[in-house]
Amino acid sequence: MSEEKKQIEQIRQSFQTAFAGFVHLHKEIKDLTLADAESYQRELAELKTKHTGKKSELANSKKLIGRVAPEERGAFGSFVQSIEREITTAIEEAETNLKNFIADAKIERERLDVTLPGTQPREGHLHLLTILRQKIEDIFVSMGYSIEDDREIETDYYNFDALNIPEGHPARESQDTFYTTNGFALRSQTSTVQIRAMERRGVPIRIIAPGRVFRRDTPDLTHTPMFHQIEGLCVDKNITMAHLKGTVGEWLRRLFGKETRIRLRPSYFPFTEPSAEFDFSCFKCGGTGTFESERCRPCKGSGWIELGGSGMVHPNVLRACNVDPQVYSGFAFGFGLERMCLLMYSLDDIRLMFENDVRFLEQFR
Repeated sequence: MSEEKKQIEQIRQSFQTAFAGFVHLHKEIKDLTLADAESYQRELAELKTKHTGKKSELANSKKLIGRVAPEERGAFGSFVQSIEREITTAIEEAETNLKNFIADAKIERERLDVTLPGTQPREGHLHLLTILRQKIEDIFVSMGYSIEDDREIETDYYNFDALNIPEGHPARESQDTFYTTNGFALRSQTSTVQIRAMERRGVPIRIIAPGRVFRRDTPDLTHTPMFHQIEGLCVDKNITMAHLKGTVGEWLRRLFGKETRIRLRPSYFPFTEPSAEFDFSCFKCGGTGTFESERCRPCKGSGWIELGGSGMVHPNVLRACNVDPQVYSGFAFGFGLERMCLLMYSLDDIRLMFENDVRFLEQFR
């Protein structure tokens, strides 16, 4: 064998050694993963460039034809071409097998079996504050009240002055809120809704105003800078404290049971006169102060739960809304929704209702 043929044979053997890792693909390609097949495809492309590219040893071997004796050039050229076909055919077959396998694997991976049962979407549920608010709203609507809502960013007038809390009044400190640079403030109570409703609708009027309010409180177990209030207002002729007590009592009996009792304790609020805190008999111990031979937790053993403030609408508030206090009178009350939730669900931290922990919220599904 001539020296030139030996060089071509060495190129052939070198390719066969390098290609040996791909030979088994013909029989075992079905056992590959998609990632392995794609890796083999990249390696095969590099092998093809190395052994059949323009700078490959096979391409350079064609220059040897000129060194061969003229009478042997035809046979030598045919030999070189046969080696080239052998190498090219082997690579192309392996490429075709890998390409087909990858295409089939991708189709299988993306195949959708329409006969399989669908995955049922996970349904959400109402937040416990929303559940309680809707229960209370339903009760008051059935009693002839309407639901009012309005803006959360208010002027100083509606948030304080119209509620008989002029500048310099000490009550402003306990209801201090968040202010903007252009004279507006986040409302510190939903009483602002009552003022706007009386201005817009006039009297007589019966409304409740649920919504978010804001105060500059440091977050702790019982305080957050943002919380929810529900306030009620009734203004008509000849309204008295008896109507207030009867309305609050009826609402709480519908919510907690017909055996629920209420009591009013004298208090002070700038926007009502006279004013009172209202309590109701504990829904857990029935007002006894003990539950299962132990001190009742919601009422702390007193038998009563303090809920909110109330009173007869102050004449100054009526005058601010162009209502004659000599003809009309009314009562108002308000309470925090979070506080009621804490009591009803035996929670020990008000912040749980705002942390969006699914483990906590799923308990109220």
